[in-house]
Amino acid sequence: MLKYAIIFAIISLIAGALGFGGIAAGSAGIAKILFGLFLILAVIFVVLAALGVGAVNKALK
Repeated sequence: MLKYAIIFAIISLIAGALGFGGIAAGSAGIAKILFGLFLILAVIFVVLAALGVGAVNKALK
């Protein structure tokens, strides 16, 4: 997902530099949404991993 966010951000920068304002704004919006989703999922997985490590330690004791 982060890969696609970076791709859309690059497309937005290139389109903006060439004067295609609508395409640049659309790709920037998509990049923002994808990056936001990536951040949310990354935080969720880090929390789940931290909780999982504690559960494994309790099970081994």
